[in-house]
Amino acid sequence: MNSAIASEIIAPYAQALMDTAQANELTDRIAEDLRAILELLESSADLKPFLDNPLVKPEAKKAVIRQVLASTAQPYTLNFLMLLVDKGRILFLEGICKQYQALLRQLNQVVLAEVVSATPLSGSQQDAIRSKVVQMTGAREAELETSLDTALIGGVIIKVGSQVVDASLRGQLRRIGLQLSTAS
Repeated sequence: MNSAIASEIIAPYAQALMDTAQANELTDRIAEDLRAILELLESSADLKPFLDNPLVKPEAKKAVIRQVLASTAQPYTLNFLMLLVDKGRILFLEGICKQYQALLRQLNQVVLAEVVSATPLSGSQQDAIRSKVVQMTGAREAELETSLDTALIGGVIIKVGSQVVDASLRGQLRRIGLQLSTAS
């Protein structure tokens, strides 16, 4: 998918949803719906290909969306999903959900920190990283998106925007190796 076309479609739809959410004081509630949708798209091997398939009739897509989300999602969220199906834009759903979350973080002065660690982080470790990120960025809050990489050996790598803090054992060993090679 061409990224320029995708961003020309994704950004306006996400902004339109944000505008509707703000006008109805539902920004957080709709964000919860979109988080659940992203989890659903990730956990279901069949849902995304079904929604993206141009051969599947729009009414079938709408029926599945209603069946899966009608009891939990906000009516505005459901109407938005139906609009995406009608306009043939449902294949951009994942990108629109992520863009909406980015708009909400911006609105609430929350930064997203990508944290890669060798082992799963405890609650207190996550809290410490959150407060460090808030201190570094001056944001009100920090959201963590965590992932594991056993090649790090130990420690963490924290990425906030273009800033990267490498506090991993692998990174420290690499820096020591560089110092040793330049010293000789």
